[in-house]
Amino acid sequence: MEMNGKKVAFHTLGCKLNFSETSTIARDFTSQGYESVDFTQPADVYVINTCSVTQNADKECKYWVKKAQKANADAFVIIVGCYAQLQPEEIAKIQGVDLVLGATEKFKITDYLQDLTKNDHGQVHSCEINEADFYVSSYSIGDRTRAFLKVQDGCDYKCTYCTIPLARGISRSDSLENVVENARKIVEEGAKEIVLTGVNIGDYGKGEFGNKRHQHTFLEMVRALDEIEGIDRFRISSIEPNLLKDETIEFVAQSKRFVPHFHIPLQSGSNKMLAAMKRRYRKELYADRVSKIKSLMPHCAIGVDVICGFPGETEEDFLDTYNFINNLDVSYLHVFTYSQRPNTEADKMTNQVPYATRKKRSKMLRVLSAKKRRAFYESQIGQTREVLFEGNFKEGYITGYTSNYVKVKTLWNPDLINTKANVNLSEIDEDGMVLFETSQMVPILA
Repeated sequence: MEMNGKKVAFHTLGCKLNFSETSTIARDFTSQGYESVDFTQPADVYVINTCSVTQNADKECKYWVKKAQKANADAFVIIVGCYAQLQPEEIAKIQGVDLVLGATEKFKITDYLQDLTKNDHGQVHSCEINEADFYVSSYSIGDRTRAFLKVQDGCDYKCTYCTIPLARGISRSDSLENVVENARKIVEEGAKEIVLTGVNIGDYGKGEFGNKRHQHTFLEMVRALDEIEGIDRFRISSIEPNLLKDETIEFVAQSKRFVPHFHIPLQSGSNKMLAAMKRRYRKELYADRVSKIKSLMPHCAIGVDVICGFPGETEEDFLDTYNFINNLDVSYLHVFTYSQRPNTEADKMTNQVPYATRKKRSKMLRVLSAKKRRAFYESQIGQTREVLFEGNFKEGYITGYTSNYVKVKTLWNPDLINTKANVNLSEIDEDGMVLFETSQMVPILA
């Protein structure tokens, strides 16, 4: 492909799914002859892929538009992603924004680049979300160590706090053939680990060929991927507890390539709150999933999403959540302080929790997360685990992750990047990472 002399820069906010889609959009630009540069460098086009999950979507979007303008005041600025689908007109008013593309248009981005003249007001090309009913394959390549593979998009659930169905549409899946083919392409690029991502990946198979039925199951996809040669690790990202079946847990426990690590959203340890959120399970099922995993894989890492300060959450409800998680054999938390999102049921609820109370509860849960992570790491001391090293240089150290998601570090050695070794885990440092001596390491030849 001949270069056209133009440069493009990308910045991604939000989830792993957004990263996989940005990577796919970037390949479209490359195929049109654009050179991709860092966001801080001068470029002709800046693309910002936005998130809508938190209250700060507006501030973050404005911040990155300003960064783009600082790098090149004459650049053409494009906003895509969930926030762009939900609030396109609001974004179009931001000074410096030239183009806002919704859920379906973002994958046709290069069609809009015939004229890169700056606009006085951002142009909007956005569909009604019910038109976002087709699937676009995506995967990220860039970081040689880890790649994100999108297998599913959209969600049919109606959780009362969530804007994702409004931003991404109905649940739909990539074909099993495409998923396997994309995984093979990632292998060819030299990545050692693939993270499966989507909005509701346990629902995989629904809408695979444009129909509402399940053509394949999540387990069938996992089985097919496990047979791919040349990849060391598959990691499942977030999966709903009601969709994480015994058969999947049992398969991962004896899998060749799927690692012992699950991330399972809980959101609340109060059944009253789960009902108000319209979650599709109760805490007893969640406890059962954790128990099943740990019975087969005692060393497995389990991450938990939790929301504090949801409308109507009393002190008793919060303590139910805190005590429930405290008594669970889980490894770390992702804590979300509830924020009101327009056009959701929860936004209209009258019993909103004071912001100061939400912040206090959030802090308590973050402290609990640190305690849980440290206890999990301590349980691994003295164990020998396989580590995959990444390319990050920080204060003289190189870091990597064990298959069961313990972050480790040792003295910097660039030869270790994207290699694997069996490591004896020795001690935990003040950052909550496990240190080891290079002498305690046995390289694994690929």
